[in-house]
Amino acid sequence: MRDLKLQSVNNIRLNKFISETGFASRRKADDLIKSGKVLINGQIAKVGETINPTQDKVTIDSQELVIKSSVYYAVYKPKGIISSAKDESDRKTVTDLVDTTVRIYPIGRLDKDSEGLMILTNDGELTQELTHPKHEHKKEYEVIVKAQKKKDQIDEKVIVNSFLSGLHIEEKIMKADHVSIKALGQKSWKITAILHTGYNRQIRKMCDKIGLEVIKLVRIRIAKLSLKDLQLLPGQYKQISKIDII
Repeated sequence: MRDLKLQSVNNIRLNKFISETGFASRRKADDLIKSGKVLINGQIAKVGETINPTQDKVTIDSQELVIKSSVYYAVYKPKGIISSAKDESDRKTVTDLVDTTVRIYPIGRLDKDSEGLMILTNDGELTQELTHPKHEHKKEYEVIVKAQKKKDQIDEKVIVNSFLSGLHIEEKIMKADHVSIKALGQKSWKITAILHTGYNRQIRKMCDKIGLEVIKLVRIRIAKLSLKDLQLLPGQYKQISKIDII
């Protein structure tokens, strides 16, 4: 039996190791460990254990895990594509857009009706870095909206103030860090919003709360990676490096 008290300068936490192999995020790794699916040298692992990657053998469902070289892809997700690695209904996903033999997954999500920049990788540490709000990595969106019929009195001031002061939605305060707005026509606008949070369908829910119908939603930036600089069209991708992102 492995001595759980023995430590080494080469040891890392098991969930961190699983994340760095690209098999799952740290949170998902902990769930797998709790379920008893993770073995270390043939023995059932425990949450909080550490391993030496050069000496210990880690398996999940008989698959041995190894840390692989990290890869990074910037993808322009088109409208209608699912932003997950797999889909139970066998619909086309964002990973299907990238021609690679490496097992990759998207960092964060864009809903099916939205489009724009996504990052696909096998780097679990970067995933943790970009998705946790405490790191405050900014994401920028351009949103074309129009006033709902029942809210035809809405104006630019109401929109900007609501986005900046925050809206109480689903027991959360959803807000933008920065917002600008441009009138496009009769009761229609282009909103540019910057957020460091990433609640599910956050911008769409904020718009609906104040009486706006979303016509088009595009994510144009993640951290320092910009869709404009990449010059990608919907459905296209480009291999990048980690320093292009953060």
